[in-house]
Amino acid sequence: MKAIEMRETGGPEVLILTERAAPALSTPTDLLVRLQAAGINPVDAKLRSRGVLVPDGLPAVLGCDGAGVVEAVGEAVSRFRPCDQVWFCHGGLGGPEGNYAEYALVDEDIAQPKPTTLDFAHAATAPLVLITAWEALYDRAGLAAGKTVLIHAGAGGVGHVAVQLARLAGARVCATVSSPPKAELVRALGAERAINYKEEDLVEAVMDWTEGKGVDVALDTVGPEVFARTMPAMAPYGDLVTILQPGPDQDWKEARNRNLRLSLEWMLAPMLRELPEARAHQGEILRRCGEWIDAGKLHIQVSETFPLERAAAAHRRIEEGHTQGKLVLTMD
Repeated sequence: MKAIEMRETGGPEVLILTERAAPALSTPTDLLVRLQAAGINPVDAKLRSRGVLVPDGLPAVLGCDGAGVVEAVGEAVSRFRPCDQVWFCHGGLGGPEGNYAEYALVDEDIAQPKPTTLDFAHAATAPLVLITAWEALYDRAGLAAGKTVLIHAGAGGVGHVAVQLARLAGARVCATVSSPPKAELVRALGAERAINYKEEDLVEAVMDWTEGKGVDVALDTVGPEVFARTMPAMAPYGDLVTILQPGPDQDWKEARNRNLRLSLEWMLAPMLRELPEARAHQGEILRRCGEWIDAGKLHIQVSETFPLERAAAAHRRIEEGHTQGKLVLTMD
């Protein structure tokens, strides 16, 4: 099979198109999936440049998100048959189990039926960001109807689905953006207020929108500086969730003065540790989101598609930043 292999850390040029043996069924609950598309996430570029997370994980095939057609099933598989269409988040953290390839091996408990209204390209971009946004807003922050929510980078991969999940919970949403087109997108997805952080002061804009109260929930998808700037925009006893490390030099005084609850979200943790209940929960998240997608309540924004052999170009694009929606690799 064709695959994109990473043999050393470095720039996008270390992603090499190669021929590898296709994986074979190895356990009774395995699915052999012929991949049609693989999502590209910022974590892929970080692993490429900084190193994979699996010991002795080179050479590696990157890519956590995939969508494709079941080609063969293990003898104990009960939920799927050959020709079923599936989507999933699995692999891509080191070693051969990644989705920048023509085939992937996935346990049936991890895969979910692909939403019927999505093509493979859109489906492949969605699992990691959907699970991240769901766990951050619903599981960590306990988001409820009537709450006010700030989503940073609202037009980005995690951000654009977080805006929608917050609205589906009955919350009021504002989101930060960097341009008028992105402001238009987040408003179309349900945000009441789009804050162009290049032109507006974040705290002033949030306080104006909330009539001086601050937001009940905020989701940081950007990093330590934005995390710190968000604290004074929070309501007392609010929930501030970040999907990145807050940084070693954070001043926690503002968070303490406001009695904020601070949470960390990293949906890849169950993949690196034996956490079967967490993996089952993530499968349920995909199932629920699939229902909303097929009902027209949740939409996935794809910015650009690349053929498998242009994975390096896709990595260059995602490292430029400011992508609207998701990037995806497609297999011929």
